[in-house]
Amino acid sequence: MGRYSIKELEQLSGIKAHTIRIWEKRHRIIEPSRTQSNIRYYSDEDLKKIINVSLLNNNGVRISAIAEMTDEELGQRVIELSQRSNQAKIYIDQLLTYMIDLDEERFEAEIDMLEKKLGFESVVLDVIYPFLEKIGILWLTGNVTPAQEHFISNLIRQRIIVAIAGLPVVPKTTLRVVLFLPENELHEIALLFYHYIIRKNGFKTYYLGQSVPYADIVAVCNTYRPHLLVTCFTSNPPPHALGDYLNNLYKDFPNSRILASGGLVLKNSFPFPPNLKVFQNALELKNILQGIKSN
Repeated sequence: MGRYSIKELEQLSGIKAHTIRIWEKRHRIIEPSRTQSNIRYYSDEDLKKIINVSLLNNNGVRISAIAEMTDEELGQRVIELSQRSNQAKIYIDQLLTYMIDLDEERFEAEIDMLEKKLGFESVVLDVIYPFLEKIGILWLTGNVTPAQEHFISNLIRQRIIVAIAGLPVVPKTTLRVVLFLPENELHEIALLFYHYIIRKNGFKTYYLGQSVPYADIVAVCNTYRPHLLVTCFTSNPPPHALGDYLNNLYKDFPNSRILASGGLVLKNSFPFPPNLKVFQNALELKNILQGIKSN
């Protein structure tokens, strides 16, 4: 069960702490619990309710009217709002409540609806990525369990894999790309989406996945001679070893172009190898791919 401070409630809901306190006192929207030392805290149910209240209030429903709704009426009004709205924040907040409840059916139904409305790429870029950033806040505050994180990550992962499987087969004679995460790097969702983008743009892909030993990368690249290597550095290798790792890639694959993303490379200031291009996100990757194809 989550246990949130009012500041964490503010971060996750987008509602100022001052406003939350007013809603508590004037409208009895939620009622915090208190520790033995009299420190206020909020539960998962409080977080879900504040998110739903903020969604309706931000879309024109008066707080006095919301205060009179039962929890069931509140949830139904939010579902109706999400079905007719194009605001990404609404979808992100709904996915967050489904994660807290481990509600696979509602999560899948929401994503199905979004894919029909927005298309797969827009769902990932405009909804899934910001949603994962909110999960990051929950991780930092200790309010998401490993079970919740694995539950939601696997549902997203499955979606991307199904989308990749639906793309046409690309012949081996086209530009070849090897995708991998370095050893002990397990954050795979971004790389999977890069795989989708690269395959959709007509490149032949060899997807090695997470935590790939360096010797295996060398063996695959020596066999398939890729034009591009695509990877992501989120937590590994450690910062002090990252420069050596990148220089080894340059030394072993001087004729391949290396495309890398992730916080470790984006934040580093040391000189990168000449065949390395750092990109921030999938949109930038798409532009790089288009430039490579046109040349």
